[in-house]
Amino acid sequence: MANSANRPRSYDPAKVRSALAGQTEALRGAVHELCARPDAASLFDRPTGLGDWRVRQLIAHLGFCLDWLPRHLDEPVPDGAPLSLVQWVGATRTASAAIDAAVREHAEGAFAGSPAEVAEEFDLACDQLLAALDRPEVADPARRFVIRFGPILLTDFLVTRLVETVVHADDLAAALELAAFPHDRQALAAVTRLLADAFADQVPGGAVELRIPPYAVVQAVPGPRHTRGTPPNVVETDPLTWLRLATGRTTWSAVADTALHASGERSNLAEYLPIMG
Repeated sequence: MANSANRPRSYDPAKVRSALAGQTEALRGAVHELCARPDAASLFDRPTGLGDWRVRQLIAHLGFCLDWLPRHLDEPVPDGAPLSLVQWVGATRTASAAIDAAVREHAEGAFAGSPAEVAEEFDLACDQLLAALDRPEVADPARRFVIRFGPILLTDFLVTRLVETVVHADDLAAALELAAFPHDRQALAAVTRLLADAFADQVPGGAVELRIPPYAVVQAVPGPRHTRGTPPNVVETDPLTWLRLATGRTTWSAVADTALHASGERSNLAEYLPIMG
C-alpha cells in the first residue's frame, strides 16, 4: 500500500528492536562462518567496492555500527530539534570522510587480529547491542540520542542501524560472491520503506509511482500528479535492487530489465540516484 500523500512513516519500536536483533544475529552467523573458513585471512583482503575498503574494514564498520548504541547511550544529548529519518538519509552524504577515518582506526585496532579474534570482537559488539536493546530507556518514545549529525529520537536511531546492517550485509555478500544474505524480513522491509520515503522527500512530486513490492509505494518526481486509474509513469523493482540503486551500489543503466521495470516518459530515475552516501 502506498504511503498516503507521502506522509512521514512511523515504525513500531518493538518491531524495530526485534528486527535489529534478528539482523544482528544473521550478521553474527555470517561473520562466524567467514572466520571459520581456512582461507579467511585471504578473504579479509578482498575488495568490497566501497572505496579501498577490504572485507576486514567492512566487518570493522559493521561492528562499529552495532556498538554505537551501547557506547553512547548514556551520553548527554545536545539541544535542538531531533533529526528526522529522511533527514538522516540525506545527511549521510556529508560524513564519508569521518566514517572512513573511524573505520580505519577500528580495523587497525580492535579488528586487526586473526580471523578467530575478529569473530570474538564482532561477538562483543553484537552482545553489547543486544544487551542495550533490553534496557527500558531504549523503548522510551521520547528518549533522544546523539549522533554525529546532532540529536535524533532513539527509536529512530534504531531504524538507522537497520539501514547500516542491511545495506552492509549486502555489501559483504557481494564481496564474498555469495548469492544472497539471509536478511531479517522485518529489517529489509523497514529499510526499503525508509529509502523509498527518502527518495520521495528528496525528489518531491507526483509524476512517478515508485513500487517496491511487497513493502513500499510512493509518489515522486516533479510533473503532473496522477490521481486515479493506471499511473502514466511507473517504476517497479525488488527490495534489494532498490537498496543498491538508492545507495549507489549499482546504477540505473547497469540494472537488468528483469530486475527493473520502468514505463512512461518520466520514469528514468537515473538523475536522482543515489539518495544516500
